[in-house]
Formats: sequence, C-alpha cells, structure tokens
Amino acid sequence: MIIQPQITRIGWIGAGVMGAGMCGHLIRAGFAATVFNRTKSKAEPLLKAGAAWAENPRAVAEASDVIFTIVGYPADVRRVILGPDGVLAGCKPGNVVVDMTTSEPSLAVEIAQAAARRKVAAIDAPVSGGDVGAREASLSIMIGGDAQAIESLRPCWKAMGKTFVRQGGPGAGQHAKMVNQILIADNMLGVCEGLIYAYKAGLDLETVMQSVASGAAGSWSLSNLGTRIIAEDFAPGFFVEHFVKDLGIALNEAKRMKLSLPGLALANQLYLSLVAHGHGRSGTQALQLTLAEMSNIDWRKRRANK
Repeated sequence: MIIQPQITRIGWIGAGVMGAGMCGHLIRAGFAATVFNRTKSKAEPLLKAGAAWAENPRAVAEASDVIFTIVGYPADVRRVILGPDGVLAGCKPGNVVVDMTTSEPSLAVEIAQAAARRKVAAIDAPVSGGDVGAREASLSIMIGGDAQAIESLRPCWKAMGKTFVRQGGPGAGQHAKMVNQILIADNMLGVCEGLIYAYKAGLDLETVMQSVASGAAGSWSLSNLGTRIIAEDFAPGFFVEHFVKDLGIALNEAKRMKLSLPGLALANQLYLSLVAHGHGRSGTQALQLTLAEMSNIDWRKRRANK
C-alpha cells in the first residue's frame, strides 16, 4: 500500500492526552481522518479540525485504510482491536492496524497473528515524549512488525515524531518501550531525591538546576519534569496510573525472563503508594510528593516553611 496525504484514509481511536495531539498532526499533514473515542467530547477538537465521527472501532476501520489506536490498558487494546465491534472486524485485506498504546508484547504478537489471518498488517508502535512530545510532534516511536509495512508508514511517523525506529518483529516495539519505562522509573527516583536533598540543604532549586541539568546528571526528566516539580505543577503529561500499568508489564516480562530488577521493583512500590494516596491521575513527577512525605517534608508548603 502506498500511504500518503490526500489519498490514504486514516482511522484514529483514542483522543486522550497523547492521542488528540498525534491525530491532529496527521490531519494537518493532509490525511482524512475518522475518529472514535469512548467520551465523544474529548474528540471535539479533532472533529472541528475536519475529522469524521464513527460510532465504534469497527466503523472506524470500515472507513479507513490505516487505523491507529492509543488507549489506556491492554484490556482496552484487546477490546478495541479484537472485540466483536473491534478494528479487525471492520478491516479489509491490505489494511494496516497500528497500536500506539504501551501494552503487553505478547498481546502485540497475538494481534499480529489475528491480523495476518485477515491479510492485514499489524504494527505495535508505542511512543515516548509525553504530552509535550505529542503536542510538538517530537515523539520517539518504537516500532515492531513487518519492515515493509513500517516503511510505508513513513509519512505518518514523520508527522507525529522526531525519532522512529523499527526494533524487530511483532512485540519488539513494546519490549523497547519497556526499556524506556524502566529507564524513566529509575531516573525519576533520582530526580526527586536530588531535589529533596537540594531543598533540605538550603539551596535554591532553580540555581541548582542551572548547574546539574547541563552536566553529566542531565536528562529529559530532569529538564522537563524537574522544573514542574519545582513549580509544584503535578498536572499529567502522563498519568501515574498508566505508568503503574507500564511498570507492572515490565515486571511481569522481567519475571518471565528470570531477571532481577530491584530498581524497577522499588519504583513500582513507590508509585503504587502514590496511587494509594489519590494521585493516580497526576503526572509521573508527582512521585516527589511521596518521597518528600517519607522525609516529613510537605513539598507544597516548602516555600512558606523556609
């Protein structure tokens, strides 16, 4: 299939924090879009941009050549792609299904096998970069599936991301995303502990950031989420509850491979504590609240306590 704007019809399922921005870039690139979201109001910006509405994932597929999904959990992926009113039920031979949800590698393989029986290509392509990356089309896209189908989607990858790399066959994109999430989990722990130490030592946090963010300790999380932590901005670029889902998948995969990953296990427990304290819908940088509380620091009141 030749995929290009003005000709290829795309379908999009999932208009959340990430999906709405990503689909918006494809529409602006010239792709005609049909969309579905569980809550229709969240898709309104896409509809105003010219997208058509479909009543279920199957109807999205029936109106599309390439169907993208980015939903919450593996159970959601299974329902919207493999369910009786799911994407595959509406696909025709030659269609391409691209799941951009962070999900289970084994489910990606199952979807690829089910799609192949219908002569449909299925690709797993989770992303990294958060709300900023989705908004600025600077995402890193980790891709698994047929090399030719992936290459044909280059105009779509370029519209949504800055980096897009095929990692291997079905499920390989999801495995690469697990690597990404493990790195983020351990890094976020360091970012939060470093800022707590700086605060308790009486340093000015913005001044500390000028030194450490540009040195060997620098990272995307420090530069982008560290500044939010200092500003006490815990709004979601990526929900804590979704990150806990990802860490659970990574731990299950590690167990299956007989790997001991203590840093990942610790980060998972700390994030579970954050959920238990009512911050499941906060951004991942809200880990600061749990770690500060462990040292008897009320992070939101620290300025008043100086």
